[in-house]
Amino acid sequence: MSDAAVPRALTAHDLPADVPGELSGLVPDPRSAPTVRWGILGAGGIASSFAEAVRRHTQSRVASVGSRDRVRAERFATSHGVPTTHEGYEALVEDPQVDVVYVATPHSHHHEHALLAIHAGKHVLVEKAFTRNEAEAREVLDAAREAGVFVMEAMWTRFLPHVAALRGVIARGEIGDVVNLSADHGQLFAFDPAHRLYAAELAGGALLDLGVYPVSFAHDLLGAPSSVTAVGALTETGVDGQVSIVLGYEGGAQATLSTTLWSRTATGAVISGTAGRIEVEGAFYAPTSFRVVRNDGSSWFYDGFSGEGKQYQAAEVARRVTAGETQSPRMSWDGTLEVMRTLDEVRRQVGVVYPGE
Repeated sequence: MSDAAVPRALTAHDLPADVPGELSGLVPDPRSAPTVRWGILGAGGIASSFAEAVRRHTQSRVASVGSRDRVRAERFATSHGVPTTHEGYEALVEDPQVDVVYVATPHSHHHEHALLAIHAGKHVLVEKAFTRNEAEAREVLDAAREAGVFVMEAMWTRFLPHVAALRGVIARGEIGDVVNLSADHGQLFAFDPAHRLYAAELAGGALLDLGVYPVSFAHDLLGAPSSVTAVGALTETGVDGQVSIVLGYEGGAQATLSTTLWSRTATGAVISGTAGRIEVEGAFYAPTSFRVVRNDGSSWFYDGFSGEGKQYQAAEVARRVTAGETQSPRMSWDGTLEVMRTLDEVRRQVGVVYPGE
């Protein structure tokens, strides 16, 4: 094997000047972010992982949790060392101990609960997908603009070290002009009409829960598409069980994306260009690694695995809120609206309509 073909590790000197970070990392250490007090609205699984990320990896703290089930709220508080519990969400958003509300309820309720927090004067981090549709997203962002509060979609992938690194690789032209991005996200969920992912009234389906990751990933690296083509298969409850998507871009680039509730897929991603490709290990949307492979056969490897990763988005919120800003440039309001517009079009083509839309 020639020296040119030997994989090498990424160093700080390989990165373009506009990639944030120091020798110890590509993004700022989450522990360096200012302290804010979080209120958790909803006590499910993703709220649990977020609370642990805040507790273990930032200087901020979870001050309060609210749930419609007091027992569930108390169990959550005990598990994560949260000092205050509320039965119901109104009391949570009115809690003077809370600076920022993290909305972690089903998609069907993001619009309602984000507005509840905004009207209480709180900053808000809203789980993805941000709302059920673009119209609801606009209402939330308009309310935030009027209230002067910070709001961000919780697309934690955008703040991870490996994403900062691969954006830098693309920006400096190492793989040439991007021709195709492919990404998938599938998980196996047995059919249960009562489960939130199969319930139309909870805005279930693969797309808003899982497919939002590859869609947002494509938007992040390639921008908003000029065309959207989708095919899908529906479940017995009328939500999407599986969807395949092709996004087209001016200049000819394409993104080929897929999501499913019926199989645990590789959850990997590949960004292919005229001079090489980037192979992102699964799960591409969580802290992970990637390999850059050039057309000349040389390659190098970046190890970005760091365990839990939601602390990076939590730190971004803390920094922006402390600075008096109302949005993040990495997950801007326009960016959220563009993603929601694509999701709306995919659902239109597949034939998924939620009750009340």
